[in-house]
Amino acid sequence: MRMDLATSPGSPERPNEDWASVALPTSGQGGSLVVLDGVTPPEGDYGCEHGVPWFTARLGGALLELSTSRPDTSLAGILSSAIRRTADAHRNSCDLSHVRTPQATVVMARWGGPPDPVEHLVLSDSALLIESPDGAVRAILDDRLDRLPPGALRTHASADALRNAEGGFFTAAADPGVAARAVTGTTPRALVHSLTALTDGASRWVEMFGAGDWGDCVSVLRSEGAESLIDRVRKLETVDPGPGARGKRHDDATAVFARL
Repeated sequence: MRMDLATSPGSPERPNEDWASVALPTSGQGGSLVVLDGVTPPEGDYGCEHGVPWFTARLGGALLELSTSRPDTSLAGILSSAIRRTADAHRNSCDLSHVRTPQATVVMARWGGPPDPVEHLVLSDSALLIESPDGAVRAILDDRLDRLPPGALRTHASADALRNAEGGFFTAAADPGVAARAVTGTTPRALVHSLTALTDGASRWVEMFGAGDWGDCVSVLRSEGAESLIDRVRKLETVDPGPGARGKRHDDATAVFARL
């Protein structure tokens, strides 16, 4: 089993709002990974005194701990419990009803020894790539942001109206019920050679710049490592900010590669 993780802030002047970790039980029969991409709020009051990095660290830590300590609970159930636990940690000091209360995208995967399946969960625009033994790569995506009408996120007001709302998109914030909106599923363990989790700052290599497809992305991770993929993104951002970019030329970028 091989693990490789790299993360890079979008700007040296701002803290990295991504969070990532991998847990490998001492039995060697399984593991889990968690990757979060904190949602950067616009300047101004958003009802929380703590900030996005605090939120992603709290939520990420809870997800990693619960995903290993509760093997019989689904990943959606784990996400629901972790959101509730994190909300309880600042419910008395912060306005959790604020539409911009700290929130994050989520990628999770959990695997045991054969014959247990590999479980996955994706919420919002981070990505999980599942590579099969024959080299084929399947992308698990929550494409609700991509299905919004052109220009729907052009202003903060329009984005707020669509955030965690029917017909819009969903992120992990303060409502445990959002876990039911996540993209979830399982894959037989024998059909999984590797797993890759990417925040959208790293998946730009495919989705924004078109430097390769998902299979090429996994090949870079396998041969060069997670840090090299992020370096490739940074070079492309310097040459060409790319179309769209959702307002950021450089974004926090995180990649986790797990060869099972």
